[in-house]
Amino acid sequence: MSNKFTYRSKETELLDESNILRGLLYKNLRELDFLNRTTGGHSISLKGIKKLITDHHKIYHVVDLGCGSGDTLKAIADWIRVNNYNVRLTGVDMNANAIEYLKKHCINYPEIEGVIADYQDYLLENDFIDIVHCSLFCHHLTNEELLHLFIYFRQHVKVGFVINDLHRHRLAYYSAWLFTRLLNGTVLAKNDGPISVLRGFKSNELTYLFAKANISNYSIQKEWIFRFLIVGKTEQHERDTL
Repeated sequence: MSNKFTYRSKETELLDESNILRGLLYKNLRELDFLNRTTGGHSISLKGIKKLITDHHKIYHVVDLGCGSGDTLKAIADWIRVNNYNVRLTGVDMNANAIEYLKKHCINYPEIEGVIADYQDYLLENDFIDIVHCSLFCHHLTNEELLHLFIYFRQHVKVGFVINDLHRHRLAYYSAWLFTRLLNGTVLAKNDGPISVLRGFKSNELTYLFAKANISNYSIQKEWIFRFLIVGKTEQHERDTL
């Protein structure tokens, strides 16, 4: 008999709703930013970005899907500035209030642009993308949606992709349930934290999807705080380096 950790949950998160009150959303975005800064979530993404951004003569276009507050983009921009790379950063989120928040809090980062769009629409309309970054985004998608996204990576993204997402694990689930209550989190955090873990991944599920998408040049690393870091290089990148 299977338990709730055996397969990915199909339960939706409140954060996926389009009618979230702006004040509640902003508070939740601050919670997520605090979580990523204090638990090393940004450093996990940066570890992947550093594997793909290596050429000081190239101008990279990095697109962050489900960008939320833009806090991860700011972390990437800070690293870019210190290391003198040329990068254009675009955050894509379908929630207009999230992009409004991003623009307000990234005002000192002219290299960061926020776009209100469904991720599928944005990708279909924009061909010049070097790197796609997804932090705590992929677990919001179904396996079918993920397969289509991964095929898009292989066919259209010029350099590669970085995915920073959740490892579905019993301890991660109960930790999310407990700490969102101990820290008096918002109703969004209390509801979505445990659900997001149940929508997370086992490594064999990811390898299966990559195989179906015909992607072979990638790595999957388990990181602490029950995260996976996946870094992939695309066919276009492989052709360019031959």
